[in-house]
Amino acid sequence: MVKIHPNDQAFPVSSIAGEEKSSPYLTTEQESFTIWMRSLVFHGNGCSVFDSKGSLIYRVDNYHSKSCSEVYLMDLYGKVLFTLRQKKLGLSKSCEGYNSMGTRFRVKKNVKILSRGLSSAYKVVTGSRTDVDDQQSCYSIVNRGTIFAVEDGSGRLLAEVKKKQSNINGLDLGNDVLTMNVEPQVDHSFVMGIVIAYSLIKCKL
Repeated sequence: MVKIHPNDQAFPVSSIAGEEKSSPYLTTEQESFTIWMRSLVFHGNGCSVFDSKGSLIYRVDNYHSKSCSEVYLMDLYGKVLFTLRQKKLGLSKSCEGYNSMGTRFRVKKNVKILSRGLSSAYKVVTGSRTDVDDQQSCYSIVNRGTIFAVEDGSGRLLAEVKKKQSNINGLDLGNDVLTMNVEPQVDHSFVMGIVIAYSLIKCKL
């Protein structure tokens, strides 16, 4: 059986002597994560996230059916990092995420009317208030076929998610095994929260 995660570190993170990260979730160099869209809990739904060394770093354990209205992004020890709640208004779906530190965001579909018809994408609106308004939108989710990227308001790439391939023969490991590459100086817990929110909206979790 092909391993879900590699033994070697694809993107090593260098450490500066006498210096530590200001946050345990802040990248210093590009880092790679494996997202397995399955829970490690028997008969549970959710997903498991491994770092490039194969260590479990995030998990979502959903004991109910898929596409439930609320899930929790947790660390290895079960500490809740983000609570994610799906909202439905008619045919429109969005998902809100928040944590105990006051970080709040909403992922929702952004539909624009162009000369060629409708163009749809997803934007991420951030803020500390319950009613997060459109003026605070500073991230977006861009679909590129089987790949999707998280970008900031200037279009700078923060993270890219795509199907994971085997290091041995280059074969896809399946639709439920993904690679997430996160750029330097990015809070990968926040990016993971956005990815989980997007997965809820797309009924993949």
